[in-house]
Amino acid sequence: MRPTTILLTGGAGFIGSHTCVDLLQHDFELIVVDNFANSTPRVFTRVERLADRLIDAVYDVDIRDRQALSAVFDRHSVDAVVHFAARKAVGESTRMPVEYYDTNIGGTTSLLRTMHEHGVHQLVFSSSCSIYGDAGRGPLDETTPARPTNPYAASKWTCEQLLADVCRRCPEFTVLCLRYFNPVGAHPSGLLGEAPCGTPGNLVPYLAQVAAGRLDRLSVFGDDYDTPDGTAIRDYLHVMDTAEAHRVALEHLADGPGMHAFNLGVGSGRTVLEVRAAFEAACGRPIPYRVVDRRPGDVPELVADPRAVERAWGWRATRDLADMCQDAWRFQQHNPHGYAGWARRHEYEGATP
Repeated sequence: MRPTTILLTGGAGFIGSHTCVDLLQHDFELIVVDNFANSTPRVFTRVERLADRLIDAVYDVDIRDRQALSAVFDRHSVDAVVHFAARKAVGESTRMPVEYYDTNIGGTTSLLRTMHEHGVHQLVFSSSCSIYGDAGRGPLDETTPARPTNPYAASKWTCEQLLADVCRRCPEFTVLCLRYFNPVGAHPSGLLGEAPCGTPGNLVPYLAQVAAGRLDRLSVFGDDYDTPDGTAIRDYLHVMDTAEAHRVALEHLADGPGMHAFNLGVGSGRTVLEVRAAFEAACGRPIPYRVVDRRPGDVPELVADPRAVERAWGWRATRDLADMCQDAWRFQQHNPHGYAGWARRHEYEGATP
């Protein structure tokens, strides 16, 4: 039986907000919790406009606050949870490891305990390709051993291990771990996109801000990798495909108990300079860059073998790099300063538990 009422943690974020639209458009009821550390509650006006439906409730809650989180579960009959809430920047995690472990692992254990206490045992978990670490060349499938090289990746791998053990010891749990490769792009309307606080930590929003004149040039972290042009290779996935995959995952929670992990990717990699060239084509202007030192925790190549999820669910990514760059540039043009007028947390007038 398909779950109908879904609680999303981190639902105001980049992937979370796009997933909200997709789920609302497919008749799910949504409850969102987010502490708005790197997002804004004002994004939900756009989400509801695109979906032509309202979110049931939004709560300003840090999921590590078990009392506040429990109050949300007390108020709503939740069928399943999609867990996005996390810190997610590789470079930042090498400078702030304790904060990453506290948020990502502590938040997940708090959520699991609260779910269990309220009889909710179905979870879709936002994992990461970064758990594979420096696994070598070529597409990586789900049997590739985890070799995390930075605290962010280690936190995600630890969460997967925790979830697997919970499923072994509590057979009522079903967990689907989605290991994203590199979600980028934006909603084709230009209303939703990636709008981080401060300087972007990811390639495509950084390119967009350089193209718009907000930043001087792109910093390329190393050009001495063993790759065709010396820059790192990643598998880029459109955020709309990523959002769709979460809805498909919810529809497959009934397939069986236990934990199951799936890669989400296109199955081919692009170098940093190839993405830069694709973005130049999308925006019609040159994007200057400079090569700087490699970034701690980065690896030369991460490319998905996405065949397992297609075999299991019949799902695969359908949008290409040109779509990703064009949609990201459209969002930048429509939102030159991101989500202008971001609300501070104390200004938010939504519900609190």
